[in-house]
Amino acid sequence: WDKNDLEALGLLKVDVLALGMLTAIRKSLDMINDYRGYGARGKSRPPLGIHNIPPEDPLTYQMLQRGDSIGVFQVESRAQISMLPRLKPRCFYDLVIEVAIVRPGPIQGNMVHPYLKRRNGEEAVTYANDEVKAVLGRTLGVPIFQEQVIKLAVVAAGFTPGEADQLRRAMAAWKRKGGLDVFQSKLVDGMLARGHDKDFAERIFEQIKGFGDYGFPESHAASFALLVYFSSWLKCHDPAAFYCGLL
Repeated sequence: WDKNDLEALGLLKVDVLALGMLTAIRKSLDMINDYRGYGARGKSRPPLGIHNIPPEDPLTYQMLQRGDSIGVFQVESRAQISMLPRLKPRCFYDLVIEVAIVRPGPIQGNMVHPYLKRRNGEEAVTYANDEVKAVLGRTLGVPIFQEQVIKLAVVAAGFTPGEADQLRRAMAAWKRKGGLDVFQSKLVDGMLARGHDKDFAERIFEQIKGFGDYGFPESHAASFALLVYFSSWLKCHDPAAFYCGLL
């Protein structure tokens, strides 16, 4: 069904994501196993599947750090290819960040450059207090994921959990229905009253507005990052089978 038709009818919309890449990965693995005879009688090596692709492969990350990602899931756009040599992913969680950071939410909220500067040691990583550190510690003090923005509203601006959930709903719908402006003064005033910098408070609100276009929850980014890694590993170690799978 078309998503707009579903909305018009008031039906629940469920996206089954990445079916194209999952199919390409399956086809690639089938070709590798057939060509190399993995899993065949008398062969000591079991069939290759996503469950036994070696994790945290250095050569795969070196390939991504060069921006060599054409064909790879999610990170083959020009913006992502430009970001890869700057972020230089070295582990799986770096891929989670990579997937999420090139989105309108973090970009419009001016979170990309501060994150890269902190990651590269060009800017100090600071937190207003331990509560904020608990929310932003994994992303070097810069909010990148939807959940972080919601938690910041609670710990930094004094929102109740119920108010934070209303903010979450407004984030998703404000482009179509409006209603986000009512949260601006409460969020900014709440952060100022608790000693936070006005510039930080306003950047958080701008990021919230950006999520109205598109931003990722952390779990979504992590799920996509798995397919980034699997497709990257195949491209790195068996490019012929990978491109045949794509075709």
